[in-house]
Amino acid sequence: MRRRWLFAAVPLGLVAVVSVGTWVYINVIEGDAPARLTLEASDDSSSTSSGTAPDAGPAAGSWKVARGSEAGYRVKEVLFGQSTTAVGRTTAVTGTLEIVGTSVTTGRFTVDMTTVSSDQSRRDGQFHGRIMDTATHPTATFVLTKPIDLGSEPAAGKDITAAATGVLTLHGMNKAVSFDVTAVRTSAGIRVAGSIPVVFADYGVPNPSNMAVTTEDHGELEFRLTLVRA
Repeated sequence: MRRRWLFAAVPLGLVAVVSVGTWVYINVIEGDAPARLTLEASDDSSSTSSGTAPDAGPAAGSWKVARGSEAGYRVKEVLFGQSTTAVGRTTAVTGTLEIVGTSVTTGRFTVDMTTVSSDQSRRDGQFHGRIMDTATHPTATFVLTKPIDLGSEPAAGKDITAAATGVLTLHGMNKAVSFDVTAVRTSAGIRVAGSIPVVFADYGVPNPSNMAVTTEDHGELEFRLTLVRA
């Protein structure tokens, strides 16, 4: 009986050790996941501390993505019973935007998915291989399909929020999406931030879960764009 009890206790002990080790790794060694991509997180040093931009000029015109832009994914996961958030990002973002009067009339943005990376090489291997197959689907794109009516000329330094509607192409599949974006004009141009909810099955993306990690069936494609005159 004692031997049987000992055999039963060994696996339980191993589970406890793994759980404690995972907790220490996530909360002490790895630490918190990167903060969300927001307007405030921008490194645009040309704007003032209050965000004002008295010499920004009119918003109308052609704009392009510039240095300081980022995009990536954010997914909640459970690693050996411990909750954490997986985040992968890239600065390889390109695109253009056209503003006519007080309306954003066109917009097209592309993310090089082959350059997305996180803090875990093993996770990156799964992302680029089994999950997103970036060798076959190297880019993700968003194309605006409905003008965004700003209502009036955006005041410099004042955040505005509006709904963007378009087509997101991810993992080789297209889907109509609508989501909120927040923008602000600065002396350097325009900053835009937001996130697009993504249900993996809608884009034919395999659930990222494996033997060690369990994820939700959805995540977010988040972005922060710095736009300058084209």
